[in-house]
Amino acid sequence: MTSSLFTELLKAVAILGVFLLIGAFLRAKAPFFRKLLLPASVIGGFLALIVGPRVLNLIPFSEDYLNTWSLLPSILIVPIFAAAPLGNGMGADRARKKKGLLQYGPSVLLMCALFSTVSCLQGVVGYGVNLVFTAMGWDLYRTFGWELSQGFAGGHGTASAIGGILQDFQLDYWSTAQSVGVTMATVGLLGGMLIGIWMIKRANDRKEIAGFDAGVIPETTARGVITDPEQQGSLGREMFLSSSVDPVTVHLAIILLGCGIAYWVRATLGEMNGAFSSCPVWFYALVIMYGLNYCLCRLKLDWMIDKKVKARVTGPMSDVAICGAIASCDVSAVLELLTPIAVMCVLGFLVSWITFPIARRVFRGNYAFERMIVCWGANTGVTITGMMLLKICDPDYQTPALAEFSMGFALMSIISTVTSPIYYGLIAEGSTMANLMFNVVIGGFYILMGVLAYLAMRRAKAT
Repeated sequence: MTSSLFTELLKAVAILGVFLLIGAFLRAKAPFFRKLLLPASVIGGFLALIVGPRVLNLIPFSEDYLNTWSLLPSILIVPIFAAAPLGNGMGADRARKKKGLLQYGPSVLLMCALFSTVSCLQGVVGYGVNLVFTAMGWDLYRTFGWELSQGFAGGHGTASAIGGILQDFQLDYWSTAQSVGVTMATVGLLGGMLIGIWMIKRANDRKEIAGFDAGVIPETTARGVITDPEQQGSLGREMFLSSSVDPVTVHLAIILLGCGIAYWVRATLGEMNGAFSSCPVWFYALVIMYGLNYCLCRLKLDWMIDKKVKARVTGPMSDVAICGAIASCDVSAVLELLTPIAVMCVLGFLVSWITFPIARRVFRGNYAFERMIVCWGANTGVTITGMMLLKICDPDYQTPALAEFSMGFALMSIISTVTSPIYYGLIAEGSTMANLMFNVVIGGFYILMGVLAYLAMRRAKAT
């Protein structure tokens, strides 16, 4: 690899940096973007797409830059996903989790079952749309439909990783799938936020929000900036002195260590059995980081890790990956698939809504709406979307909704370490029907979990 390649990479990322800054400016100044709460990476990415050669061609970015932007998510998603377990169960977090599991128990299982079932239903809908349109004569690629759950329940970060995963499997339609995934994530984020705000206003009018009057999103949250230095939060603890090594560097080194081991393990196991190559490298990195995190805890080195500092490492990677994925979106491919995409979006919102009537029954008189609005936001956008919607009707997070959701999400992540290898094997080689049936089976498992948790909760109330 020559220095010129690194120079071109730096130039490509520098251009994205310009559009990220423009996106942050527009979010802070334009009322339209403030109301939608769009991240700067999404605003900047779409602006780069619109002025670029694939839409208006006002700025003729070279094809090399577009290719680089489309490849960035597949590279950066490895350290982003690998960093997820780092810091879990350390310090106060450990005691809080133990107390939470004992205190909430069945409710956590029920919350996990509800939003996980929705994600599986989105998968069923996506692959179902594929089968129906294929039967009608459309020439859809085999995994079309996976983008619904990845875009809606995963958000732009997960959607932008679709291309890298499919590229790992040597599937030539990875670029189209990534563009469809980013489209689904955008529709989910916008629709989820707008519909969510409408549902909050409706629930408030009907007195369904327990003990609260629907508030408003704080101005700082809407603008995405905090101009008062007195209100600006800390970026994290400084456990190392910069004269020795920067704390951010330490966190980055640990994350990259996990990534490096993951690449080596995947290559070694792949030589022994080709089936191990069916799992993307980020999955190996995720599992290995759980091991590294455990070792740090056992060696009493948890003082080295701060989740805020870790976020300073992964946050910029995520912003660049999302901006690059959107800026390089294959608009022509999306337009060709516009009809099945539109059908998927409509059905995706419908199945995401289905948890509301269920929650009203199982959590009757126990913050049912608050619990479900955070699930709605997470299932149609990202976790922070659910938190923002919850903050409107629960400004100080006084209800148990957020605590139960976070613990339920952690439980789903643990379960996913078992189910993901199977799923990615099907994504790599399985038929559309096989992928649909896998979502049916996993969805059935979560439904069973929810039923058992509901019965346990009723029994606890009766005693």
